[in-house]
Amino acid sequence: MQPVLDPDPQNGQKKLLIVLGAFFAIFVIIAVIATLVSP
Repeated sequence: MQPVLDPDPQNGQKKLLIVLGAFFAIFVIIAVIATLVSP
């Protein structure tokens, strides 16, 4: 199913990859901070 608001599927896929990459980066940063904070 193609997104209704985005007529270009490649652009939509790129946006999705950026969002997933940012989410993964935030998750990694939180994990690193949690590891450093824990004794």
